[in-house]
Amino acid sequence: MLERDPERELASFVLPEAGQLAETGDRWRPFVLLDADGVEIEPAAAFFAELLACDKSAATIRSYGMDLLRWWRFLWGWGVAWDRAVRSDARDFARWMKIANKPAPLHWRHRRDINTETAPRPVPEQLPPGAPNPITGKSSPGLRYASTTRAHCETVLRAFYDFHLSEGTGPILNPFPLDRSRRHGRAHAHHNPDERFRHERQGRYRPAIPKRAPRRIPDAMFNALFAALKHDRDRALLAFWVSNGARAEELLTSRQRDALPGQQILGVVRKGSRAYQQLPCSADAFVWLRLYQESAWRAGVPRGQNEGLWWTLRRPWRPLNYPAARAMFNRANILLGTNWTLHDLRHTAAYRLARDPKMPLTDVQWVLGHAHLSTTQLYLPADRDEVIEHVRAHHARRAKSAERTPSPPAAGYNAESLNNLFGTAW
Repeated sequence: MLERDPERELASFVLPEAGQLAETGDRWRPFVLLDADGVEIEPAAAFFAELLACDKSAATIRSYGMDLLRWWRFLWGWGVAWDRAVRSDARDFARWMKIANKPAPLHWRHRRDINTETAPRPVPEQLPPGAPNPITGKSSPGLRYASTTRAHCETVLRAFYDFHLSEGTGPILNPFPLDRSRRHGRAHAHHNPDERFRHERQGRYRPAIPKRAPRRIPDAMFNALFAALKHDRDRALLAFWVSNGARAEELLTSRQRDALPGQQILGVVRKGSRAYQQLPCSADAFVWLRLYQESAWRAGVPRGQNEGLWWTLRRPWRPLNYPAARAMFNRANILLGTNWTLHDLRHTAAYRLARDPKMPLTDVQWVLGHAHLSTTQLYLPADRDEVIEHVRAHHARRAKSAERTPSPPAAGYNAESLNNLFGTAW
């Protein structure tokens, strides 16, 4: 069984673009996984129903569905049924995701013109994929799958086969096994109650994820980003994101009734718990919000307590969603040659709050919505830009002190006598 297919040429394997993950618009079935013939895949539908029953959001189901679609396409490429997959298939899949380049599908607008002269030509990038940005220091997406993507995919597929194993509808062995250290015992079997839990390896094919410190946007760069925006709506969005620390999607859930300028609070719906929370904001954010609302209402944007707070800039009026907000922010990034993300605005707000000596850390935890105080403590140490400035100041002090160091006296002169005559400045 282990030598079923030893001659696989993973280097030349091309992932087939068969099947799709379709959005239904139905709250009972937000997404469905379709095969090459447009037929719904029942094992995936059962797994999605399980996720929905476990109080997972539609965004989580979509994320899981994309990993399942990638696995299904890999199996289709080798002619293997999902319930006939063995560990050699999972091992080859992990190897392929680690070494192969990500497939770059053609945009749907140009699929018909792929063989004609109107097909879009690739635009050369200034930096190669995966290279760090010289201004921000952040790496751009590379040609290969990131370790976080591979780890997420391994976790999803292992959970998918565990679900069907418990239901009795899948293979008797999970193609994605646990790590060998977990074979004969449970996690944290001999944990000392006086010590913190340490992370234990779970999946055998789960890659190691490097630890990354949160990145904040320096004040000078934030001012440049703010000045690069063209509309009051975009300025209001950035002012709120950097003052209340809400996630990008959370701020877009606000209604017009949730903005209370007199109290300087704005209500949002939290991402994980879906709880409603009122967050304190800066006064400047409400000034930009009022400027945006006045111009938007004159243009015909729907007005009412139950209407959305953020709308598109052109007709037909539609509530602003996350992809549109990200596109707006990316346009400002292109002007400055940076690659900041919307989530970096949340990191910036967290750093500003946590580094304030008069701001209790528990208050910062409440504003950010962290479940554990240890997560908020990540913003206490200095970030990359501050460390660089500290080291630069250190070198400047050393250079300045070297200039002040007097040269030794010439031969035949006593240093103590010179100090008595001329002082220490000779």
